[in-house]
Amino acid sequence: MDTPRIRRHKRIRKKIFGTKQRPRLAVYKSLKNIYAQIIDDQNGNTIFSCSTLTKELKGQQCGNNLKSARLLGEYILSKAKEKNVVSVLFDRSGYRYHGKVKALAEVVRNGGLMS
Repeated sequence: MDTPRIRRHKRIRKKIFGTKQRPRLAVYKSLKNIYAQIIDDQNGNTIFSCSTLTKELKGQQCGNNLKSARLLGEYILSKAKEKNVVSVLFDRSGYRYHGKVKALAEVVRNGGLMS
């Protein structure tokens, strides 16, 4: 029995497919942390993943709040430039485009990674 979020996520995933030129940025929220991955679905590779548990971010924020979502977005921008990722598709994983998900997406969009 799937939760409403899981059902939404499955429905969204049918439409979103990441490629080498434009990989997918997938976001997951737990109660204490936020996780993000940049995924090339065409080859089945995770280009990189990061979370609020990453060493570089762990001491800078409180875990699962708007500030940490923005910091994670900035970290994604820096890692994407290192890995030569120019553009991504945003996969909100069935979450509402609201709060932490929106904050992370706006930082990534303002950085030029999403159109």
